[in-house]
Amino acid sequence: MKHIKGIARLDKKTKNLVKRLNPGDIAIIDHADLDEVAVNSLLDARVKAVINVAHSMSKAYPNSGPLLLVKAGIKLIDCPGADLFQKVTEGVELELRYGQVFGAGKILATGRELDEGYIQERMEAARSNLEDVLSGFVQNTMDYAKNEIGLICGQYKAPEIKTVFKRKHALIVVRGKNYKEDLKAIKSYIDDVKPVLIGVDGGADALTEFGLQPDIIVGDMDSVSDKMLLSGAELVVHAYPDGRAPGMARLNELGLTAASYAAPGTSEDIAMLLAYDNEAELIVAVGTHSNMIDFLEKGRKGMSSTFLVRAKVGSILVDAKGVSRLYKSKPQAKHLAPIFAAALVPVAAIAVIAPATRELLRLLYIQFKLLVGI
Repeated sequence: MKHIKGIARLDKKTKNLVKRLNPGDIAIIDHADLDEVAVNSLLDARVKAVINVAHSMSKAYPNSGPLLLVKAGIKLIDCPGADLFQKVTEGVELELRYGQVFGAGKILATGRELDEGYIQERMEAARSNLEDVLSGFVQNTMDYAKNEIGLICGQYKAPEIKTVFKRKHALIVVRGKNYKEDLKAIKSYIDDVKPVLIGVDGGADALTEFGLQPDIIVGDMDSVSDKMLLSGAELVVHAYPDGRAPGMARLNELGLTAASYAAPGTSEDIAMLLAYDNEAELIVAVGTHSNMIDFLEKGRKGMSSTFLVRAKVGSILVDAKGVSRLYKSKPQAKHLAPIFAAALVPVAAIAVIAPATRELLRLLYIQFKLLVGI
């Protein structure tokens, strides 16, 4: 591949970096097992290349992020252990040549440029190891569940909130896999039913991408924009079980107040519990993490809290994740013909009933009889 030049932008948290990226930049990240959600944010930013000082792939599970990046024509170079965060200042120009990173004419790091063939091989190797990973994941989930059972047994009380859920649907949005496609797929449902809108951290910004205003924002408050926090939505900070709430400091700096929900688990877990405990009629989840791969991508060794919460709220939970994939084929003419014919039936009925049209049809019938001699 040809040499690439671009302006360097770097951050050890990819979700923070994407906020500063410009089209054509070279992103320097520290992101082990590069996941699909992070890659989609890099693709949206239209970066020219990505340099990862961690392993973009491991044997833990077949993460699809690197493959998506390379298939999109983005150069991906792994430089595990490289001290680029010490050597590179944001805003300088870098040049990439066959896995080497140059700055001001000097080699700053040497790594491996990942191509599609190599990535496919690593993914296949990870798949062969998946059975052992699954076994450990299930065991960890069960072990952690014993310690977190209080999450669904009243040990951690939900805070008092102003938003009314009773006899309403609640839509919980997480900026997870395929959240854009799934929000598009259920847009008519949102317009018709008008559910209570809950953005989980960056999920609040995801709602605004579709012209929607969240009623509540729940989370650590580390990946939601200041604009959304100041939008007037009710705020609920996810705190540690001991009451510590690091996210509250950011809100205080903005002059905002919020309720605090001290509980183990993930922010999307407590968003579901918040809606359930406030008597929502139905909970619809978009982009939430619900399977082993999702949790491995988040660096978690189990999904105990989510397992427990979904067991509790499952009777009113509808997971919209992947709904956009249910049917992607374009309608065919042979399928449209019966629909078109059926639509003509009421039109024809109205035409026959109308007096003027009835007389016209009678005259045409008489003319037809004269022509054929009957």
